[in-house]
Amino acid sequence: MKVAFLSGGTGTPKLIRGFRNHLSDNDISVIVNTAEDMWIYGSHLSPDIDTVMYLFAGILNTDSWWGIKGDTTITNDTLKDLGEDVYLTLGDRDRALNITRARMLNSGMTLTGATRELCKRLGISANILPMTNSEYTTYIKTGDLLIHFQEYWVKNRGNLDIEEVVRVGDDQVFGTKETIDAINNADLVVIGPSNPVTSISPILECSGVKDALKESFVVAVSPFIGNEPVSGPAKALMKAWGMTPDSAGTYKLYNEFTDLFIQDIRDTITLEDGIKLDTLMKTEDVSSKLAGEIISRVC
Repeated sequence: MKVAFLSGGTGTPKLIRGFRNHLSDNDISVIVNTAEDMWIYGSHLSPDIDTVMYLFAGILNTDSWWGIKGDTTITNDTLKDLGEDVYLTLGDRDRALNITRARMLNSGMTLTGATRELCKRLGISANILPMTNSEYTTYIKTGDLLIHFQEYWVKNRGNLDIEEVVRVGDDQVFGTKETIDAINNADLVVIGPSNPVTSISPILECSGVKDALKESFVVAVSPFIGNEPVSGPAKALMKAWGMTPDSAGTYKLYNEFTDLFIQDIRDTITLEDGIKLDTLMKTEDVSSKLAGEIISRVC
């Protein structure tokens, strides 16, 4: 069975961890949000791609669900000592990968090509794909400012009013051939419980993606329990997006191409087309059980 995931940086990787107990990595493709990427500190940050790569490489810090377990921050601390405005804490090994990717991109590689090469060097057999090679970035409009999503969420800890969510980049954003092929060749496509506004919608906005999903069997997992997200700023972002911050709002975003919609068993909202399972993946066992239940409903 071949499965393709649409993924952001936290919720979906937890679900992928569970699927790895049922499938070979060779049968898994992950189409990853790149709208939170940025050039910073002389290197190229692609946080959602890196989280997925580190998961498959067996080096992800699963306490924070970002960065490399056991990493040091000597370079980061030294930059601060030198008076640099360092608001993103990058570990030394993590930074080394970002520097390597920057060199690859500056040499003319596409992000898809750089990701493929990094996966090869990390010994990863899963098919990890950036959603696009185009420039396409999420910004937050707050007052008179238009700031990168990382500045909103990390530097300001989400403590700013959101007037608008803005995508900045190329006039037309193309889903890569590799991305579309991964969807078309999958027996099952899973939209994981990542932020619908900043993690999943950017992927859906890439040309060709929605059309491919309409021809596939798609399972979507809600990131909300009641009107609260399991983690992250999804509630404020959904409101700014003009959607209700709950499973109903999430389903509305996905329903045109979703065959099976999954809510949490604790969800106070009941959707006629929803199925309630335990989606609060605090442990690998819960993730594995959820993955198994999804597979059993498809096979």
